[in-house]
Amino acid sequence: MDALIQMESLIRQSPGGDTTFFDNADFPWTGAVESHWPLMSAELGHLMRAIDFLPGFEEIQVKQGELSSDKRWKIFPLFAYGQWFNTQRCPTAIRALQCIPNLKSGMFSVLQAGKELPAHRGVYAGVLRYHLGMKVPQPELCGIRVGDDSATWHEGASLIFDDSHEHTAWNRSDEDRIVLFVDFSRPLPPDLHAMNEAIIYEVSATDFVTRAVNEWIEWDKKHGRTIDSHMGIAP
Repeated sequence: MDALIQMESLIRQSPGGDTTFFDNADFPWTGAVESHWPLMSAELGHLMRAIDFLPGFEEIQVKQGELSSDKRWKIFPLFAYGQWFNTQRCPTAIRALQCIPNLKSGMFSVLQAGKELPAHRGVYAGVLRYHLGMKVPQPELCGIRVGDDSATWHEGASLIFDDSHEHTAWNRSDEDRIVLFVDFSRPLPPDLHAMNEAIIYEVSATDFVTRAVNEWIEWDKKHGRTIDSHMGIAP
């Protein structure tokens, strides 16, 4: 814990350490991810036929119950700290994630109609959060605030922010808002990068992460065939 606190302090003192939303131009790989949006969107359309069988975030990561307990913030895991999921169901999404340097986790995140998340902070400033707008029914009714700054999503467009700042998100439309939801290592000078990767490695071995991986594996065992059936995937 002391190392994490010390690293957070060093990050805040580094260039861009207090930035809320980042300029996509500083992350050239965003264009490659966005290029997968049309095919990924078609894949997602098949997946959403199984929306009722996707878990609420709190059912996979118990701590998220502090933010949502009504199963209306749904997720579909694709990658978590070295382990890939759902590669046959969403191959284009997997290829898109493979474009992201220092990828740590990735999933589809579904904020259902009328759902709002209370203000909260991410675990650690050593990772940044990336969203690719997949389905944004009414951008003017869907948004996110990070610190004192606000933004919205647009379909096929990237949004990068530091979720260790207090943030909240909302979908005030009458349709689901869906994003590709990613964590990746914050770009840092070489000496800080090495320290950061060591801390992230330690985090990846905690119960916070390993339990969530196991919960998805169990969820897939229980509901995977039903999801495949709704997606039109042959057994």
